[in-house]
Amino acid sequence: MSYSCTRRGSSQDPSTAKKGAGNNPGRGTDSSSSGSSPKPTAGMKVKKGCNSTDVGVPSTMEEDLRGGTVITPEDVLGLQKITENYLCSSDENIYNIDFTRFKIRDMETATVLFEITKPPSIGESIEMDFYKAGEKREVDPNAGRFVRYQFTPAFLRLRQVGATVEFTVGDKPIENFRMIERHYFREKLLKSFDFEFGFCMPSSKNTCEHIYEFPPLSEDIIREMVLHPYETQSDSFYFVDNKLVMHNKADYSYNGGT
Repeated sequence: MSYSCTRRGSSQDPSTAKKGAGNNPGRGTDSSSSGSSPKPTAGMKVKKGCNSTDVGVPSTMEEDLRGGTVITPEDVLGLQKITENYLCSSDENIYNIDFTRFKIRDMETATVLFEITKPPSIGESIEMDFYKAGEKREVDPNAGRFVRYQFTPAFLRLRQVGATVEFTVGDKPIENFRMIERHYFREKLLKSFDFEFGFCMPSSKNTCEHIYEFPPLSEDIIREMVLHPYETQSDSFYFVDNKLVMHNKADYSYNGGT
């Protein structure tokens, strides 16, 4: 069975965010393409991104979180710079959440800026043909958790971008699915987004479009981000019932076409 939703959200530049900023409720509808009538996916609410220090969340060090039993949204909202390592292992994704498609588009022109689809799995018998009998393979435990983007400088002047994500869920229901995404240039927090997916049915395929409303950047910051590719980075943290179950990372270049 499949579900889809579209929601709108916004972010504030942490340097100008004010304490007590209100939430921006999402708009849109959820629909099922299945012939049956399962419980629909809960409406996804999108909160304004804000600087954690402006809402009373204490600063957190990555070293303090590693080795802990449970990492919560409040823990990652206190981080003041990009993480150097992943804060959870792939094994902690016990819900078998699998992101299969991702697309970014400019909301004003509907131009697709980036799109990637996960290829179908290759059968073990076929895959083994690439290896000699008895040869030991080394598997990267963090494979698929990092994405590198390359955009033109014009991307930094966009005000509204839609990010469509498609993902599947294993045989466990997911309560209170939430993503916190934090973007940094060098060690400066540029923006923070907080999305609540709500409930996801077991064995379901889900498609959501997040509407990012970017805060304006100064011309000095834009120039530095263009001149220093891949020094703009992001952490994406995924929580189920306020427990970290997935952590993905990305970096960005904005000098494409120059």
